[in-house]
Amino acid sequence: MADEKIAIVTGSAKGIGRGIAKRLAADNYTVIVNYQNDANAAQETLSLVQGRAPHSKTIQADVSQPDQAKRLIDETLSTFGRIDVLVNNVGPFLVKSLFDTEIDEWRRVIDGNLSSAFYCIKYVLPTMRAQKSGHIINLGSLNVETTRGAPTTGAYTAAKAGIVVLTKSVARSEARYGIRCNLINPGFIETYATSDADRRELPSLVPLGRLGTPDDIAEMIAFLVSEKASYITGSIMNVHGGLWV
Repeated sequence: MADEKIAIVTGSAKGIGRGIAKRLAADNYTVIVNYQNDANAAQETLSLVQGRAPHSKTIQADVSQPDQAKRLIDETLSTFGRIDVLVNNVGPFLVKSLFDTEIDEWRRVIDGNLSSAFYCIKYVLPTMRAQKSGHIINLGSLNVETTRGAPTTGAYTAAKAGIVVLTKSVARSEARYGIRCNLINPGFIETYATSDADRRELPSLVPLGRLGTPDDIAEMIAFLVSEKASYITGSIMNVHGGLWV
């Protein structure tokens, strides 16, 4: 296993994370399928990636908790000895005004989206520095780098705006160690959580006329971690079909 490339994808039991895991496996990455609760979905993802990446495995960890984020990194290193790619995909969504947002809801959204990325990055950086290589991809939100006030998604938008600063900060500080860090902002992506009403109503808002797919996000990640993107770091990639340009 010495020549394997190792990728961790947080929250990859289903949805966008599953699509990313499958795409990285197609590029011969051994994938760590991270999940919090849904072991059955994680096992389904694992079965999809092991055809191309037979040494892939699942690791349960709630990465919004620092000790569990550390365990995810440590378990990966104990098995494979290296980490080449970290994709911070996990992050709960909340539609609620700040007035109505409870303290525990605020903490869940901030910790789930922003703190989880920080914890995973913090614990993976020593290994990537020692390797003098590594790629970190963070998942943001639609045009979050230029976002205005968000009356009904304040907590989520605040967390994702923090991801923008985190991404750029890591890109600036870690480039000297051969580590790149970039951000992908998905648009309207069709997943298990997409409603029939969304499928009917949202495509008309998108200039390209359709919802995105997890594969659209996964293809961008495959490009960013490849040698073709070796001069790209600190960048924000909007994958949204032309929405809000």
